[in-house]
Amino acid sequence: MIENNELAMNIESRLSFEEFRKEVLNDYRLACDSREVSLLARKEVLTGKAKFGIFGDGKEVAQIAMSKYFQPGDYRSGYYRDQTVAFATGIATPEQFFSQLYADPDLKNDPFSGGRQMNAHFATSNIDKDGNWRNLTEMKNSAADIAPTAGQMPRALGLAYASKMFREVETLHQFKGLSDNGKEICFATIGDASTSEGHFWETMNAAGVLQVPLAVFVWDDGYGISVPRKYQTTKNSISAALEGFRKKEDTNGFDIYNVKGWDYAGMCEVFEAGIRKMRETHVPALFHVEEITQPQGHSTSGSHERYKSKERLSWEKEFDCNAKMRSWIIENALCEESALIEVEAAAKVKAQEARKAAWEKYIAPIKEDVQSFISLVTPVASVAGADTAMVNLAVRDLQHNREPLRRDVLKAAAIILLKHKHLKKDPAVQSLQQFYDQYLQAGKENYNTYLYATGVNSALNVPVVPAIYEEDGITVNGYEVLNKYFDQLITNNPKVFAFGEDVGKIGDVNQGFAGLQQKHGKDRIADTGIRELTIMGQGIGMALRGLRPIAEIQYLDYLLYGLQPLSDDVASLQYRTKGMTYCPIIVRTRGHRLEGIWHSGSPMGMIINSLRGMYVCVPRNMVQAAGMYNTLLQANEPALMIESLNGYRLKEKLPANLETYTVPLGIPEILQEGTDITLVTYGSMTRIVEEAMVTLNEMGVSCELIDVQTLLPFDINHSIVKSLEKTNRILFIDEDVPGGGTAYMFQQVMENQGGYRWLDVAPRTMSAQAHRPAYGSDGDYFSKPNTEDVVRVVMEMMEE
Repeated sequence: MIENNELAMNIESRLSFEEFRKEVLNDYRLACDSREVSLLARKEVLTGKAKFGIFGDGKEVAQIAMSKYFQPGDYRSGYYRDQTVAFATGIATPEQFFSQLYADPDLKNDPFSGGRQMNAHFATSNIDKDGNWRNLTEMKNSAADIAPTAGQMPRALGLAYASKMFREVETLHQFKGLSDNGKEICFATIGDASTSEGHFWETMNAAGVLQVPLAVFVWDDGYGISVPRKYQTTKNSISAALEGFRKKEDTNGFDIYNVKGWDYAGMCEVFEAGIRKMRETHVPALFHVEEITQPQGHSTSGSHERYKSKERLSWEKEFDCNAKMRSWIIENALCEESALIEVEAAAKVKAQEARKAAWEKYIAPIKEDVQSFISLVTPVASVAGADTAMVNLAVRDLQHNREPLRRDVLKAAAIILLKHKHLKKDPAVQSLQQFYDQYLQAGKENYNTYLYATGVNSALNVPVVPAIYEEDGITVNGYEVLNKYFDQLITNNPKVFAFGEDVGKIGDVNQGFAGLQQKHGKDRIADTGIRELTIMGQGIGMALRGLRPIAEIQYLDYLLYGLQPLSDDVASLQYRTKGMTYCPIIVRTRGHRLEGIWHSGSPMGMIINSLRGMYVCVPRNMVQAAGMYNTLLQANEPALMIESLNGYRLKEKLPANLETYTVPLGIPEILQEGTDITLVTYGSMTRIVEEAMVTLNEMGVSCELIDVQTLLPFDINHSIVKSLEKTNRILFIDEDVPGGGTAYMFQQVMENQGGYRWLDVAPRTMSAQAHRPAYGSDGDYFSKPNTEDVVRVVMEMMEE
């Protein structure tokens, strides 16, 4: 006779088994859905409906197993084969995947990029249009994907580091919507070939040192496009190569796990235990997922049959993760094969329905636009003097185009309007012109907006608060201005963190943070290793999660090490997510005049051309820098702050409202008015020009000196051209190479502001030499513009 408690245990066991069986079947259903999306999406590219495709087939089961432990609040920092992760976590749907594949510019259809990013580039929003941070703890979050291989790794470090700060810094516990006591994990995914990149190694080293909850999943399919793994990785295994990084009882480092990408049960077991440990301990981990396959090859641009042997292709077919999971389900009597066949058939239908729905949403508005164009252009053909044949041909071409693009409509309208300029006053032509103008503007809205933030998130909308100086105000060194400023800032804003090489214990190499680590703690003001790339990544991830990092690059010359994530990730972020995601990092560095090839950099042309989407601030002194920091911290945009290296020991009067006064960005400051010539410069060169103006004034030359203050944005109100209207002469001066920053300023004023109309003599630029600055004081004198150079060129212009 069965006892009551034994009966209850049997019932509970049957229920548990039934729940387990249902979960397994749902996972297999998702694997089939994702596979069919990959297969169908490839066909869409090859038939011309989509431009290019790259897919996650072969990785479905591993990504499903991983996603089972991805919780609300967690972050994904992945790569472009993570479609199954996106489906499994609810970040994306198959229909949205197809919408992005078709480059649908409607954010309702492609909610990740509005048609601006290649397929499988996912993102979630972190700040709304009103400047409010979303409740990230209730969301399954994804950093906006980028295509550069391993580019996802640096920011992954910062996303995980933020959890460490949310757990360990008590003043952050109040921000419940940003973190749940730091339990969030960053799931980083990467292909095995991309682990050869320096980004991967620097990130893994930093994670091992910092001990942050970073879970790195390496999808190992044995190839980097066509190059076998043995040519990519030492010991032919990334986990073997990283063995020295393995954490032991008395060391830092990270845990290393090895699993097979076709072993559903084994992966679930390992991932569950590893992720649970990470949430509790914050010890990072590497999950090396081996024996992954890639059934359709790297992308739609080639065939993997060209470089894989018949034996390899046969093995990949046998060890396909979906096929292996199917066999495992049948072998363990979890489901009849007939039911699995139904699941597989349903997946094909589901993918077709998603494709069809996405395509209709994409093509329907374009076809409506075609009809609108035809209805407007047809009357033009009847106008006396019109080229009827040409108009009819344009109409016929569009009518026969089954997959028209917006550009096809615009091209047709543009050429007709051009050929009928002589009829521009005719009502039919005017109606077509109006359609063209509106349609072109709509296209610009779709594709040329959101490089910078708007509304309350924009730094340009921060109220201007002038500096207040008291009569008995003290005069201090420039570095002391910053030291007092940062002290007040860290005290009053719990979200601000500063870190970089030598920033902590010694207070940075120029003492801006001197004594502040001792006062505010090692978490708020921290030293880092010499790793500029991941210092930027550390700041990027923290900023994405609602903190306000000041990430330091010790000297401007070292920015090159950290430039890639700033250019590819931060600067393009608002643009490529169509204003949906923000990263308000402040990168602090110092540059301009000093001595030596790698300590006196002013590569402004490189910076302003690679960082469109960030602000570039070039203060001439530290009071001005403090005001710019205040402005930036009231907005949600990223910026690069370049402090003048030779300004830290110059005396400045301390404002009474140091913590609250703001400097407007994009607004040049007239430091001295004049009538003979306009001198435009910034940063350390301002003082050189001021010295020259003493001599020029003695020679009877009245100079108007303008400090542009920021290069991005540059003179948004066109005040420089107003000065040129008065002086009719202009000289642009900086320390960059010829054709760098001065050429940029020249173009802005001469072309954008129409400055050429007010010139009496040829405008000039004065820059440094083409080579790096030589060492020593004489090297500086001969390498960069000096006082005598400014006097000479100004006098030459006055004598023309």
